Parts: sequence; C-alpha cells; structure tokens
Amino acid sequence: MMPGNSPSPFDSYDQPGEDAEALRRSIVNHLVYTVAKDQYAATDRDFFHALVLAVRDRLIERWMETMRRYYERDAKRVYYLSMEFLIGRSLTNNLLNTGMLEACRTALATLGLDYERLAGQETEAALGNGGLGRLAACIIDGMATLGLPGYGYGIRYEYGMFYQRIEHGFQVEYLEHWLRYGNPWEVARPELLFPVKFGGAVTAYRDRDGRQRFDWRASEQVMAMAYDTPIPATAPRPSTTCASGPPRRRASWT
Repeated sequence: MMPGNSPSPFDSYDQPGEDAEALRRSIVNHLVYTVAKDQYAATDRDFFHALVLAVRDRLIERWMETMRRYYERDAKRVYYLSMEFLIGRSLTNNLLNTGMLEACRTALATLGLDYERLAGQETEAALGNGGLGRLAACIIDGMATLGLPGYGYGIRYEYGMFYQRIEHGFQVEYLEHWLRYGNPWEVARPELLFPVKFGGAVTAYRDRDGRQRFDWRASEQVMAMAYDTPIPATAPRPSTTCASGPPRRRASWT
C-alpha cells in the first residue's frame, strides 16, 4: 500500500514464507497448477521449473516492494545499457542471496528430490560471449546489493554462441537454443512492444525551402518485446531485507 492511501483489498494476499515447509507447498502448487503435472508424470525439468517459480514468487514480492519504494521517494535511477549480460545460472545464486538455500534443500529432500540434480537442469542464460557481459552482470549485482535504484537494459538473444559436440574426434558446432524449454526466471511484458528497423538505404532530397534532408527507408523491421528479470541483493540478513535490486529489461527480437 502506498503511503497516504486507504487500505485496499489488493493489500491482502498469500505472502509466501521462506521456511522449508512454505517452499515445499509452493513447489507442489506450481508443479500441479502451473506446470500441470503430478509427481508421477513430472520429469526433472518439470520439478526444476516448479522450484524456480516458487523461488521467483519470493523474489517478485521483494522486487515489487523495492519498486514501490523507488516511486515513494521519487528516486533517481541508473539505467545501465549493455549488449551482453552473462549472469550464469541463477538458481543457486538467487537462493544464496536471499538466504533460502538450506531451506530449499530441506524442502526438496522432503519431496524425495535432490537439489543438485534439479539445479543441473538449468540452462545458462546465453546473453553474451565475453568479459563485457560478465562485467555487466557484476555491475547490476553490485547495484542491487548497494541499494542503488536502477535497471540493466540488454538484448534477449534467442541463440547463444554455439553448442559443441565431439564427433569422430572433431568438434561439431550446433545452434545453442537456450530458450528451448523457456526461461522461468523472466516475466514477459507483451504490452511493451516496439518496432526496430534494420538495413535499407538513405535518400537525400531538398525540402520546399531548399534545405537538404535525408530519408531512411529500412529494408527489414522486427518487433522487440520486453522481458523483466529480478536480480536479488546480497545482504548479511537477507530475510529482513526488502530490496531485491533492479530488474534487467531485455528486448526479444521477433
């Protein structure tokens, strides 16, 4: 609830706890109602998605509280633009940053599931290929931990660098379709859709006043849709920390 506003029915909802039993219930709920499978039909990837969605629920609550605080204080924000964000695998990092790793292990053990096995299902986000991307990821992690209001903006690449296999003693490269099974950490924003133009040619002409003008006619146009990913802060007392840090907004090219 924003300061000065009267109580709203939206202020009352099921706030997810961070103890092992609350996490267990969330994992099972997401398995049944989001993934739409039971324990008999579910694969390791299904269990992984249910686990990530349970963790993401807790990140989103912190994230929304952080965003409300930005608006309440009319805080100035940092907008960090980078072509790459090499964040690596997010599950263990997010659980460590929020202090929920051991509770998560316990919840999974109660369900007869092994944390390491499920964590191995995560595909590394292929959002770059070099040091620039790793530096960008460190910067937004630092922004979150220091409580600096801000966003990271980049591109949601559909394919990574490449996927390699050794066949008959030789390296063979394939497309790395890292989004094949979806990315449960991100939140799609289909209302944020923008045309982006490429190629074409520039034509020079003079207007009615004799001034030279230039007209660019693009040869290709794609639509870019935004996706948000919350980045949790590292804190000595994460259970009492509300700041989740900046979401990273990326454009998906279609």
